[in-house]
Amino acid sequence: MSLKRQARFTELFFQYLRKASKRFPQMIPSLLPMKYTLAITQQCNLACRYCYIEKNPLTMSLETAARIVGFMYRATPPRETMDIGFFGGEPLLELDLLGRIVDLVKKHDEFGSRKVLFSVVSNGTLFTEEAARKLERYGVSIGISCDGPPEIQDRSRVFPDGSGSSAQVSSSIQEALRFFPFMPVNAVYRPESLTALPKIIDYFADLGVRNLYLNPDITATWSDADALLLPEVYDRIGRRYIEFYRAGSPMHISLVDSKIVVLLRGGYEPAEKCRMGKGEFAFSPSGNIYPCERLIRSGDGGTHCLGNVHDDTPLSRRCSHDSERSGHEACASCSLFPYCMYWCGCTNFHATGDYHMPGPFLCASERAAISTAYGVLEELGKEGFAFSDHLAGTPLMSILGEIGALSAHRNAASE
Repeated sequence: MSLKRQARFTELFFQYLRKASKRFPQMIPSLLPMKYTLAITQQCNLACRYCYIEKNPLTMSLETAARIVGFMYRATPPRETMDIGFFGGEPLLELDLLGRIVDLVKKHDEFGSRKVLFSVVSNGTLFTEEAARKLERYGVSIGISCDGPPEIQDRSRVFPDGSGSSAQVSSSIQEALRFFPFMPVNAVYRPESLTALPKIIDYFADLGVRNLYLNPDITATWSDADALLLPEVYDRIGRRYIEFYRAGSPMHISLVDSKIVVLLRGGYEPAEKCRMGKGEFAFSPSGNIYPCERLIRSGDGGTHCLGNVHDDTPLSRRCSHDSERSGHEACASCSLFPYCMYWCGCTNFHATGDYHMPGPFLCASERAAISTAYGVLEELGKEGFAFSDHLAGTPLMSILGEIGALSAHRNAASE
């Protein structure tokens, strides 16, 4: 970022700060929730070609789940939120088990003394109205993974016989949005789908999705040529983001919104950085403990395993990752250092074999994303958009408010 652009950004920042001064006290707290991910089964009805979880017939027992619940309550500091996610395999294959584990959490003696959030990530092939009713009863929100339109989704996310899942998943997304209007959709992009990202965004917008997470396949082989494409592709994403805002129907796009937040606040706070193995744990069906769900793989207790909940000392090993010492000399001297996710341990490991060392594609992606977010801020800021929700650390609120108004309007019209 040039000195001229930095000066312009500083000017814009204080303009936003003045406009949002009433919201300023609500900025993100210094402590984020403790995050726990339970892979309740490693069985799956899909055979996705890039999945980083190895399939096997294991399913979590209630005894193991009870041990995990005890671990979570012991590991979570008093008054801190517990963010519990259900993962797989395909977790909806074990929806009733999921409900029983939620019940174990709620029956714990300390349940009433802290806030607990529940969520599940599904491949979208098993979602039904019955499943939605159960999830509502359990108090569990859902996210669906889908990579985009049929020609992209059916390239990787296939059934064991090789047939595509797109038709089923797109239908499930639309059905799920009836029950969970702000449901997040997670789209993984790979080298072959990188240039299609703007088209992918439009596809989900047409389905009614308003909360979209775009994530690169961290296990893919990204080339220098791919990295060179990023500024132009991300810029097109930024243009679509601006168009949604101007049309009065903002869409939360993680790649843009997350960077707007950190730009407005002057960088990531320490507690927002990767806390794997400290503020984040994942559990295989057998009770093996991992620092991140992206590192479970076979769940057999090998590489990355920190211990097992059935042991007297569950954490027999401590995770060596420390986000404060991630990166290298070039990172520390970079003007974008405060705004960069150089510290993501699992991404770094898959790129370089080292939790602390980022790869060249992450560097290129972060540079392009920061530049895109800056351009969005500059352009929409001139048009009077204050981004006060972003400054407060709650970028989803503006979109949630609009969805609430739309839902109220639909309900009134149907009465």
